[in-house]
Amino acid sequence: MSFKFSGTRPARKRLGLAAAALVGSTALVLTGCASGGGGAAEDAVSSITVFNGATGTITENFNPFSTNALQPTLGVVFESLFWYNAAAEEKEPTPILGTAYEWNEDGTELTITTREGVKWSDGEDFTAEDVAFTFNLVSETPELNTTGLSATAEATDTNTVVLKFKENSFMQEPNVLGNRGIVPEHIWKDVADPITEINSNPVGTGPYKVKDFTAQSYLMEKNDQYWEEGKPEIEEVRYISLESADAATGALLDGQIDWMSSFLPGLETILKDNENLSYVNTPAMMTSIVTCSNEALGCEGPQTDKAVRQAVYLAMNREQLNQLAGGGFAQPASPVMVLPERDEKWISNPELKEVPQSASVSEAEKVLEAAGWTKGSDGIREKDGERLSLTIQTVSGWSDYISINDALTQQLAEAGIELKPTQVTYNEWSSNQTLGQFQLSLDSIGVQPSNNPYFTYDNWYNVQNTVPVGESAIAGNASRYDNPVVNEAIAVARATNDEAIQKEQYALIQEQIAVDLPYIPIYVNSMLTEFNTDRATGWPSEDDTYALPASWKAWDNGIVLKNITPAQK
Repeated sequence: MSFKFSGTRPARKRLGLAAAALVGSTALVLTGCASGGGGAAEDAVSSITVFNGATGTITENFNPFSTNALQPTLGVVFESLFWYNAAAEEKEPTPILGTAYEWNEDGTELTITTREGVKWSDGEDFTAEDVAFTFNLVSETPELNTTGLSATAEATDTNTVVLKFKENSFMQEPNVLGNRGIVPEHIWKDVADPITEINSNPVGTGPYKVKDFTAQSYLMEKNDQYWEEGKPEIEEVRYISLESADAATGALLDGQIDWMSSFLPGLETILKDNENLSYVNTPAMMTSIVTCSNEALGCEGPQTDKAVRQAVYLAMNREQLNQLAGGGFAQPASPVMVLPERDEKWISNPELKEVPQSASVSEAEKVLEAAGWTKGSDGIREKDGERLSLTIQTVSGWSDYISINDALTQQLAEAGIELKPTQVTYNEWSSNQTLGQFQLSLDSIGVQPSNNPYFTYDNWYNVQNTVPVGESAIAGNASRYDNPVVNEAIAVARATNDEAIQKEQYALIQEQIAVDLPYIPIYVNSMLTEFNTDRATGWPSEDDTYALPASWKAWDNGIVLKNITPAQK
């Protein structure tokens, strides 16, 4: 018995802002269709401007193997073999540089047919040799292997490559097919150090190539060698940095941004009188409190006590948090860290489908009392001389998360828990979390290579993906969580593509993590994406989510950019 797929590419059925708010005057240069009455000049270049959350100085890096690569590197410049739409129900992946694939019976060998007629942006032919080179480079360079996947590859002819794995790797399929940017062998064979290479003049197969780069913005231009006939239609795409995330509202309303994904309080009111603006909400990320939970790996603080994590979970008033911070757009999360509606078939116990929406302060207090945490004279609990005081970090400018922390400070105090919010730069926040130098950290969990829960459980809960405090848990398990039952269940699920067996293993995982709560879910956050239709149309919509529309989403960025078209004036 073998597992085979063959497919063809389906048809795609905030008020005024001073110019200084944009970092660098080049970010304000917009060409193409004018935003007012009158048409554009016949020779005008169709162009859009994208804000993907970048603030401050932009660091050049188009290395598709780097975890610090600029976001359009994957999907816009470099392409994968196939593409998985995280915004849709589970379905077959879309062919990109690959057109078909087939597993052998024991999941140790994957044969891929590559697309004919593809050229690199420098005009050289793309072949299966490039695919084999890419996977062998990763296999030979452990520092590039950020997905824990190791496969050796051989091109058996111009359009066929065979990947060989040491063990059953069925569950690695989305990472292999959809999460690896393929690079040109004729360029990368001469790269001295693929780990530190910033790849200033990237040669890819994607719809765009880099035209110009500055520390304030960078410009992408249409790749005239692109294999998909007639695409892209938008000729230039500029990615910009803002002084702060708070500046996004004004930049959008001033017509300086065509595509961005930002939480905008009062969105409906803001857009009411702007007919050229639209938005789509595609909730897929669970706003959660990441806890440094494992004392054995060096975590310190009251949050290493499971009872404290349970009490935080119970003491939250999530309805209030949604209204105060989520704008009413958020949806209930699940304590087992899957999307309650989209992924309901994977939830073993109906009682674990959704987190409680109202606070259960009395239950939280019972849990703390049973664990030996008693209230002090000021109402804050203590145990063995340790005060139940916790710091929680978030990024400066993330207004909705800051609002969550402010509200949680009051909510948790009712159960005798002191919460101290801190705001730090993005780089500091990220570094603290990966190094384990935090107690609580507000973050989002979701958008994995596939909607199968395996990828969430493996990434965030597998002890193999974490390290002691002080070392970088870049693989994902920032909580330093280690549960033998969960680790074993993940290993069993990895070795099969039988959904019945996977569900049995996920039931074991869910039973554990709903009690241990190394990640404490708050809600499924809104994923609001705003568009300006003055210069381009064909953006994803509620009726046609042909890609996850978030402007910061790697891979999907390329799908969106090659499907939008210049607005007709």
